[in-house]
Amino acid sequence: MSVTYSNSSPYYNTNQSNGYLDILTPRTFPFETDDILYQLDSKYQNRPELLSYDLYNTVNLWWVFAIRNPSTIQDPVFDMVTGIRIYLPKITTLKQSLGF
Repeated sequence: MSVTYSNSSPYYNTNQSNGYLDILTPRTFPFETDDILYQLDSKYQNRPELLSYDLYNTVNLWWVFAIRNPSTIQDPVFDMVTGIRIYLPKITTLKQSLGF
């Protein structure tokens, strides 16, 4: 049995075997020099899905913040703390790279 993940899922490229996900194959997208540097507001502390919704009109892209900021965000929930500065990928970059 295999599950089909949407192209906005962090698991989209990860292989499956006997109904189980293999080791995560991370999604990638280009980092743009004009991505916005943002200081995280308390509204988004431990809530990457809220930031994703407010920026991209979907809660499904919560994982892009960790991919775009690997030296700042190791855990995409608990490292999202008030005051950290992260780069926010543009929706046009994500749409073009991830194909949604």
